[in-house]
Amino acid sequence: MTVQAGHRDRYQDTAKVIEAEPVYRTVEISRPERECWDEEVSHHHAGNRSHTGTILGGIIGGVVANKISSGRGRGKDVATVAGTLLGGSIGRDISRQKSGGYYTTSVERRCEVTQHTTYEDQLVGYDVTYRYKGRLFTTRTAEHPGKRIPVVVDVRPDRSY
Repeated sequence: MTVQAGHRDRYQDTAKVIEAEPVYRTVEISRPERECWDEEVSHHHAGNRSHTGTILGGIIGGVVANKISSGRGRGKDVATVAGTLLGGSIGRDISRQKSGGYYTTSVERRCEVTQHTTYEDQLVGYDVTYRYKGRLFTTRTAEHPGKRIPVVVDVRPDRSY
């Protein structure tokens, strides 16, 4: 019986697996991680908010400037105003330095998110070497093929003669 091969005659067969070597690739995996801790924190509470130092400094500055300024009229008035402002500023600064106040301590929860990176080897597939009709072939498969691998045989006439 003669079978005539057409332009493309195909059939399926199986071949013996000689070796199936797993192929891996290393991948980077980054995961956010939230880290929290308790932290002791001090808080300053200002003392009284009295304006006595500012007022007293202004009065003293004005009186002193008025007494030591030479002349009369407008020049003396300008010196008195300047002395009052300068004295008030100095009085305010001194009051703030001596205002005291108090501290309290509390525990506050602090958190931050950081990226945690790991590396994993992931299976890409298998480099498979198989034998069909006495010849060795290789291919890559997604899964392990087992002892035999299906092959498609394509029969065509040799047009080289």
